Parts: sequence; structure tokens; C-alpha cells
Amino acid sequence: MRTLSRGRQDGFAPEFTAVAGTRAHAGVLGPVGAPDEVCVPGLGCSHRYFLPLARRLAPDARVAAVDLPGFGRTPGPGEPLDVRGLSLALADWLRATGRGGSLLVANSGGCQVVVDLAVHSPDLVGPVVLVSPTMDRHARSRARQLGRLLADIPRERPSLNFVIARDYLTCGPRRLAVTLRHLLEDPVERKLHHVRTPAVVARGAHDPIVSRAWAAEVASLLPHGRLAEVPGAGHALNYSAADALAAITRPLLPDGA
Repeated sequence: MRTLSRGRQDGFAPEFTAVAGTRAHAGVLGPVGAPDEVCVPGLGCSHRYFLPLARRLAPDARVAAVDLPGFGRTPGPGEPLDVRGLSLALADWLRATGRGGSLLVANSGGCQVVVDLAVHSPDLVGPVVLVSPTMDRHARSRARQLGRLLADIPRERPSLNFVIARDYLTCGPRRLAVTLRHLLEDPVERKLHHVRTPAVVARGAHDPIVSRAWAAEVASLLPHGRLAEVPGAGHALNYSAADALAAITRPLLPDGA
């Protein structure tokens, strides 16, 4: 059962769906009847950091930024889900809300969830934009990833720090740490060939977390992939370079809306 609440919170209309053993939340923005676009957040993050992108795309799309179990406003199980658990929950939500086959825009660790979705539920995967996809197989360690994350902070809009801090406090340090471990253990490069739809790998040219070499490798392993770089941008293009990412994303909507 899906319910869309009146009013807005965090800039979105809140939508709740009983699915995957929880009450899944998504922030929705855009006109009814417009093509659906689903946004999948990265590690520890929620629908909130997709608001800048959603605002740019809302005239042309109905954007739903989903909170995966344990993050944002979606309660999760006591034991944090691994990548497969998160992708199965996403699959259940896509089916329950009728959004299967929609354009999927994922950031960072959310890209791993979307790629895993293509392994077991390819029918639910529409065109894909993988924004700053992790984990770089050449730097697959907790220390190197945390170091790269710290290096990215000056490259983002300062207000993103407050959004991320709120989301990290919401999910809690244990869920954050365990989910990071699951992401590090996920060999995403072995699964990219399952993404059979048109796919764009979007990377900020100054992103210290996702190197150009890794982004190019990801694009090359996608059957219908290509690489798009945003000059001067860091890791969270959906927040700090939303105009550029909207321009990359919009042509993948039906009829290039």
C-alpha cells in the first residue's frame, strides 16, 4: 500500500509504502503523469541530498528519491543489510510502487545497489546514471576510502556537510560502518555486464573518491555505457553540480524530455 502525504518535508512530498518488511519512505517531486525517475542514495545518505537535482528535473520528470532500509526515514532491521539485501528491498519497492523500468539515478554506494539489482531483477532496470560509482577496485580499503572522503569535503557545496551529518546521525555509526564493510566487499566490476540498458557513468573531474581511470573502467564494462565528466566538480554531483547532472540525465528520460 502506497500513501502520499500532503505538504512537503525537506522540499519533497513524503511518500510511504509498506514493503520489504518496513515502511519505506521516498521524497517525491514533480508533476503527476510526468516520466518517473528514481534516485538511489549512497552510503549513509537519504533522499535529502537529491533535492537540488530533483528541483532541476521536476519540470520534466516525477522524481522519487527513495530511502533504503535503515537510512533516512525508512526503518531498517537491527542487522544492517548487505548490498544484496538493499537491492532486494529496492526491487520490492519498485514493484510495489509501479516504478519498475524507470530511469535510475544512483550516487556512490547507491550505484552498487543498482548494479546488483540488474543481476536478479533486470526487468526493473530502466536507463541508468551511475554518479560517482564506488568501490574503486584499486583502492578497496576502509582507510583509503575514508581518506578520499575527507579530501572531497572542500570540493562540495558547504551546505552538503549539514545534510550528510544529519543523515549519518540518523542511521548511526554502527549501521554506517557495517554498510561500508559490505560495500567494500562487493565486487561491482564483476556484475556490470548485467546492466543491459543505456547507462552513463557521471564523474566530477575533481572527485578524489572515484578516479577517472576507475570511472572509465566502469563505463567500459557496461554493455551500453559511456563516461561523462563534469569539469571542476567533486563526488556529489547530484547536490553540488545539479545543473550539469540534470543535463546529463534529461536525455535518458522518455523522448529525451
